[in-house]
Amino acid sequence: MKTELTIAQFFILNYAHEKTDGKIVEFPENIKGGARKKVLEGLFNRALITPLSSDWFIAAEGYDALGVPRLGPITAEALDEIIKSAEVGDKSQTPVRRTRDNSKQATVISMLKRPEGATIAQICEATGWQQRTVRGTFAGAFKKKLGLSITSEKPEGGERIYSIA
Repeated sequence: MKTELTIAQFFILNYAHEKTDGKIVEFPENIKGGARKKVLEGLFNRALITPLSSDWFIAAEGYDALGVPRLGPITAEALDEIIKSAEVGDKSQTPVRRTRDNSKQATVISMLKRPEGATIAQICEATGWQQRTVRGTFAGAFKKKLGLSITSEKPEGGERIYSIA
């Protein structure tokens, strides 16, 4: 029975096989930080990689899953088989990003979704963040990464109120 690989697992193992003599060094762009550790743990738990000192290398089972010999490049036939068997989603759709329900980011989003919105001061109080962190989160995580549209209005004599449109 052949081991099924996700596209990310295939990318990681194939890159290591072709470019670094089996050493795991490259990850897809969307796998960062703690996600890398989880991917490595998953590969290790499936016996596809093995540790050596502080590095990870492809194990024999990893080469078998790739359909390649331990030494030498992957064959065109094996690559075609892997690509055909991999499930590839529709790339035209923008991936939906999710947040954890109990995170500060989720708390801020729920505050911004309220009919009355939220002020920077209210968000700072709820999260313990500084004002610059709140503004940076609006611009970076919410607008750029999550694609949220944040609006603001300033009532006469009051604080600016932010909300998600």
